[in-house]
Amino acid sequence: MSTFINYGRQNIDSDDIQNVIRALQSDFLTQGPRVEEFERAICDYTGAKFCVALSNATAGLHLAVAALGIPEGAEGITSPITFVASANCLLYNGLKPVFADVEPDTVNIAPVKIEAACTEKTRVLIPVHFAGRPCRMEEIARIAKEKNLHVIEDAAHAIGSAYPDGGTVGNCRYSDMTVFSFHPVKTITTGEGGAVTTNSEELYKKLILLRTHGITKDPDVLRDNPGPWYYEMQDLGFNYRLTDLQAALGTSQMRRLDEFKAGRKGIIRRYNEAFEDLDWFETPPADDADSCFHLYVVQIDFNALGKTRAEVMGILREQGIGTQVHYIPVHTQPYYRRELGYAIGDYPQSEEYYSRALSLPLYPAMTEDDTVRVITAVRNLAE
Repeated sequence: MSTFINYGRQNIDSDDIQNVIRALQSDFLTQGPRVEEFERAICDYTGAKFCVALSNATAGLHLAVAALGIPEGAEGITSPITFVASANCLLYNGLKPVFADVEPDTVNIAPVKIEAACTEKTRVLIPVHFAGRPCRMEEIARIAKEKNLHVIEDAAHAIGSAYPDGGTVGNCRYSDMTVFSFHPVKTITTGEGGAVTTNSEELYKKLILLRTHGITKDPDVLRDNPGPWYYEMQDLGFNYRLTDLQAALGTSQMRRLDEFKAGRKGIIRRYNEAFEDLDWFETPPADDADSCFHLYVVQIDFNALGKTRAEVMGILREQGIGTQVHYIPVHTQPYYRRELGYAIGDYPQSEEYYSRALSLPLYPAMTEDDTVRVITAVRNLAE
C-alpha cells in the first residue's frame, strides 16, 4: 500500500537526531545554553537584533501584544483568514479584535481595508503573511506611522521568506516584532515552538521577563539583592519557555532552512505547470518576492467540478492524499459571533476565498512519485 501523503509534515534527518541526542547527554534539558544558540541562529538568518524563543507561536503572539503595554479596551486589527491565535492574542490582553478583509489574489490583509478599519481606539496591527507570502509591509508600515500604531508581523507561515525589497521576514524593518511558528507542519520544526524577533532592546527585555513567570535574577534590575538565591517576580508572566531539547532540533533545522525552501519551490513549480490548464482550478498567484511557502492553497470551483469540497477531500483521502482547509474565517467562529457580535457576511472577500479553498500536500520530503500521485489524483477529479 502506498504511503499516505499528508498536507504537511516535518523533515528530520540524522544530523537533527544527533543534535538532540547531544542535548539529551548534556547537563541541561531546559534553561540551558541551546536556547540562546537557537535564538542566535534566527537572528543571524533574519538580521534582527534580538530573538526570544518560546513554547509556541501562540505564546509569541500573546507576549508580543503584552509587551507593548496597550491599555485594555483598545483595538487591534488582523486578518480574518488566519488561525484563531492571530486574533485571540488580542483578547488575552483585554483588547478587541477587529478584522480587515483580504486581497483576492494574495489572501493577505489589504492595506486599504486596514485604513478603513482604523478608529481612535486602534493601537496595533497584526498582518499575517498567509501561506508564507509577505504582506504589503511598506504600505502597512506607512499606515502605522501615520496613525502612531504598533505592528506585529504574524510570520507563523513565513520563516525563510523575503520581502520584495530583498529583506528577510523577521528583520523587523517594518514592525515592532515578528512572530514565527515551529510546529511540525511548518517549514522548520522544534516539535512545538515559536519565537519573537525584535530590534528593540526594551521589548526584548520585556519578552524575556514575561517568558518566565515575570521573574528575574538579573542583579542590574533587582530591587533588593540579599544573596545568590534571590529572585524577584516583577511582572505577571507565564511559563512559555522552550526546552534545550527543542532548541537543539531548531538549531539543526535552521541549517537546513534554505534546503527546505528550495524543495518547496520545486514542488510548487511542478504543481503550477500540471494544473494550469484546468478551468475549474486556480493556482496561487505568481510570487513577487522570494517566499518560502508553507502552504499550497488552491481555489476550486466546486460547482463547476460537480463535487462538494467534502467529496473532493474524501476522494483524495481514499487515494492516500491528505488535504486541509486554511482557514475558516475567524469572524465566523461561534465565539466571535456570540461574544463579539460578528456575523457571516461581514468580510465577503474572506468568505468567498474560504468557500473555494483547499490546501494540497507540500513538504520537502515529498518524492517525485508523491508529487505525481497528487497531480494525477487532482486531475482525475473531473472524470
